[in-house]
Amino acid sequence: MDGIDVVMVIAIILFARLGVRLLGGYRKMKNNNKKDSHKKEP
Repeated sequence: MDGIDVVMVIAIILFARLGVRLLGGYRKMKNNNKKDSHKKEP
């Protein structure tokens, strides 16, 4: 593999990890909003 291939593989891995973290945070925030809306309406 050339140097550019190694850099591309590392970049893809980092972007994939970032996407997973963002998706997990979005899901957690969405679940918290659902719980909060149920608490506000007695």
